Amino acid sequence: MTASSEMFAPLPGGVGMSHISAYEWEAADGVCGGSPHLHLACTEAYVVTAGRGAVQTLTVGDGFTQTPLEPGAVVWFTPGTVHRMVQGGGLKVTVLMQNSGLPEAGDAVFTFPPEVLADPERYAAAAALPAKEGPEADAAARRRRDLAIEGYLTLRAAAVRGDDGPLRAFHEAAVRIAAPKVKEWEPRWRDGALAAARRTGEQLTALAAGDPSHLAEARVTATGPSRRGGYGMCGRRDEYELPGVTLPYYGE
Repeated sequence: MTASSEMFAPLPGGVGMSHISAYEWEAADGVCGGSPHLHLACTEAYVVTAGRGAVQTLTVGDGFTQTPLEPGAVVWFTPGTVHRMVQGGGLKVTVLMQNSGLPEAGDAVFTFPPEVLADPERYAAAAALPAKEGPEADAAARRRRDLAIEGYLTLRAAAVRGDDGPLRAFHEAAVRIAAPKVKEWEPRWRDGALAAARRTGEQLTALAAGDPSHLAEARVTATGPSRRGGYGMCGRRDEYELPGVTLPYYGE
């Protein structure tokens, strides 16, 4: 077995997981919900477990769309999709994230206005939370959401007009913000999703040879949230701070 197989048993495929209760703060457009953002290297999936709402998305190919969220719905979107979780009432979502750990390490970029995106220090300050809990954290998370809405509404208005120029410019700005962090992401990917795929390959080779030895290494893992009600991008977030699973957004 490879060295990576000796780490804490990850979730299937090296995915990340969290539970989100969508923010109920009203935004400038009269809609309640989360902070619009995109991911640069990760596909994200919503599994709706309670309540009602929607996810608003912006892509170069489809422009602006709104997909309903209701119990039982599963919605997923690939890198480059600007997404905003919209609260309709009691909305709760289990989030499954490709490449566990990458979003928390900076793969997620807020739709702040262009002048904020152009200045790495200003972007970092706007994305950061000064505390984990309490009134200060609550106020900062709401300011962050509102600033992301400001940039998002400009992108959305252009998309509705059929102009994808601002969205493409945001993609370029997001890549500039993320590029210095990519070297730090590569070990997370190698030890997580890539290692999981390689283990499957090793197991298939063993099975074809009639070798059952990996079956004797079977284990059961159970856990619960290491933190409840943290401040995520889309809402209050139950987090699983475990190696190979999901890290918290403490730095944002």
